[in-house]
Amino acid sequence: MDTLIKPNITSLDLLHRGKVRCIYVVDEEHLLMVTTDRISVYDVVLPDAIPGKGRILNLLSCFWFKRLQQLIPNHLSSLSPAQVLSPAECSPSLLARSVVVRRLQPIPYEAVVRGYLFGSAWRSYHQGTALDELAALPAGMQIAQKLPAAVFTPTTKAARGEHDEMVDFAQLTTACGASIAEQIRQVSLSIYQSCCPYALQRGLIIADTKLEFGLDKNGLLVLMDELLTPDSSRLWLADHYRPGISPPSFDKQYVRDYMDSIVWHADKPPRMPADVIARSSEKYQQAATRLLAVKLRNDEL
Repeated sequence: MDTLIKPNITSLDLLHRGKVRCIYVVDEEHLLMVTTDRISVYDVVLPDAIPGKGRILNLLSCFWFKRLQQLIPNHLSSLSPAQVLSPAECSPSLLARSVVVRRLQPIPYEAVVRGYLFGSAWRSYHQGTALDELAALPAGMQIAQKLPAAVFTPTTKAARGEHDEMVDFAQLTTACGASIAEQIRQVSLSIYQSCCPYALQRGLIIADTKLEFGLDKNGLLVLMDELLTPDSSRLWLADHYRPGISPPSFDKQYVRDYMDSIVWHADKPPRMPADVIARSSEKYQQAATRLLAVKLRNDEL
């Protein structure tokens, strides 16, 4: 498998370089989005990339966007990356990690849906600082326990070097307006509830997921960025799941767990051992193979 850390694109102007994605200007209405193999932990980009990761994230996002297009419009355009890049730039590696998307006005909040008590939700519940529906959960729940019903827990979309923070629904309403905020909540819950059974049939539990939205030029809500990937979701192996423990996962939790096991500083993150990189790459591949229900060829990884 190849590795792409920084795209070598000179025919288009770079608009934004995020932790994982690079965004280039195509024209007034379109952008080229490239998903690299970079990986971040706690909003810190690590010096090592995960081979094939960008291909898998791009492949899975496109799969879910198309599967859910009747539920909500998404940012994918009818243009292909090969139509907007110069011929010299159209390598298989870059094309497999790229999509041309519609230019939107991003909503500066992330829509998080949780079906299980884990991560920051568990910490806030355990510490007594939970908001909205999390605050109403019964006492005595265990880590990783399934919630009585999926909950919507929006967060800020932090700038680089800062951390996302959970906000209550009232803050989202104040920022976006009551109509848009309610649309985001309802659509987010519908996406989660409609996709969990599909994943479970393939042996995976979607414990939680992060969604991002924007508004088009007519003010309509559009799903954007990535969708139900191992970077934006916690994916647990269903037949190994039980409440009270951190279940085996097919997402970047494996890398988080490794980084939690060592002492490191955000201003100088360490290199990862080769076996951690290889095992993480394998987990991304296994997640894609299960969710797409096909054995991926080497040229798709």
